[in-house]
Amino acid sequence: MIELNEDTFLVYALKNYNNPECSGIDDFEEDTKRFKYLKRLFNRYESSGVLKDRLIINHLIVLYNVFDKSATSMLFYKIDKEHWSILKTFLVFLNRMPMEQIVTGGVKIEETDIPLNFEIINLLRKI
Repeated sequence: MIELNEDTFLVYALKNYNNPECSGIDDFEEDTKRFKYLKRLFNRYESSGVLKDRLIINHLIVLYNVFDKSATSMLFYKIDKEHWSILKTFLVFLNRMPMEQIVTGGVKIEETDIPLNFEIINLLRKI
């Protein structure tokens, strides 16, 4: 397993990218921008309390469709640690949160060390 950092992220993303509809580098770049969009949506939730839950779910589904299981370590690398609780809650909802240790950005993350966000859980139960 490759250790994700600024130098290896793009290589790791390219290596694990699997989109049969991809017609060029533009499609790849569009899909990798979803990490930035998620980060922005999580920041908006933290600052204003506005949660675009369905948009977050759509971005996550697309990421898992094109990066498969490698999307998990990429997400934990790209999303700030302060938002891991939000991320984990959505990944559990989508049944994509691994139960084993995640290593990303030189950090070993135990699944049990990240709490769930109960406010988001209550919102997701209504979907």
